[in-house]
Amino acid sequence: MPRGARIDAADAVHHIMGRGIERRKIFDSDADRDHFLHRMGEILLDTGTTCFAWSLMPNHFHMLCRTGNISISTVMRRLLTGYATWFNRSRRRHGHLFQNRFKSILCQEDVYLLELVRYIHLNPLRAGLVQGLDDLDSYPYSGHIALMGSAHHPWQETEGILGLFGKNRDWARQSYRLFVEQGIEQGRRHDLAGGGLIRSTGGWEGLKQKREEGIYHRSDERILGDGNFVSQILSKTQESIKKSHALRLGGMNLEQVALRVSELMGVKPKDVRAAGKQQHIVNARSLFCFWAVRELGETMASLARNLGLSIPAISKSVVRGRQIAESNGFRLDRDSSRN
Repeated sequence: MPRGARIDAADAVHHIMGRGIERRKIFDSDADRDHFLHRMGEILLDTGTTCFAWSLMPNHFHMLCRTGNISISTVMRRLLTGYATWFNRSRRRHGHLFQNRFKSILCQEDVYLLELVRYIHLNPLRAGLVQGLDDLDSYPYSGHIALMGSAHHPWQETEGILGLFGKNRDWARQSYRLFVEQGIEQGRRHDLAGGGLIRSTGGWEGLKQKREEGIYHRSDERILGDGNFVSQILSKTQESIKKSHALRLGGMNLEQVALRVSELMGVKPKDVRAAGKQQHIVNARSLFCFWAVRELGETMASLARNLGLSIPAISKSVVRGRQIAESNGFRLDRDSSRN
């Protein structure tokens, strides 16, 4: 059964998982892991994405992030495409490195944040990459080391996580470590590895109990949270879909987007979609890409084919276009714009 469209909500917590194709290794050495982390850190800082937890395993990785204004799809596309290109070039190999698209589960923060931080950081211990919690404290390829104060990553949010355990730094760190230690005996938490009804109710037993109590939760495989949270997220997603649909019903298409960009940016309509490198052309094309993807709902793949560009190039244009639109107060719909 094909996977549903990813829910790419802004200012939301996402549990992200990426796996090697056919479960093959994506990291052969510490040099690979270091390069991935360096690239990940640069992109997270550049996009204003907050990282709460992460771990690198031989054939997959986990990240727990809160998005800013840049979508998680854009963030991950830059990370995975860039790393795969470097990985292949360094080995003179060709072909895919990652298995299909990455998996992203939108999570209810107040309920699952700390549970997911613990779950993700214990991955190396559960997999036998380290022998115990003392080893995990100094293991460089899990975010646990930063929370223990043995490493510093400017892109990892440690103050906020430790603050949930107390105001005193040393006490908070000890409390966090105890919390992690208590999670070791829990083993693999399948209820934290995805979304859907069974996981959101704590497994089959939790679901059975809810049913016996006459409680029925709305659920979605892309979301880890209670029924109210799922309803709120899906409602916001539906509003976005309705907006795109309304624009198209009103006659808005790529040609109309190009005309609107031309009007606002002072360039010829044909230049909006041109491949020129002059700054005014680049800016116009970026605004066009942003509105085409975010307002009309065009996929980056279809837009890349339309403009004769690569998907990473479209991704960067969308980011740049958002900045142009927000800094100038530009709106695609003339009725809601002062311009």
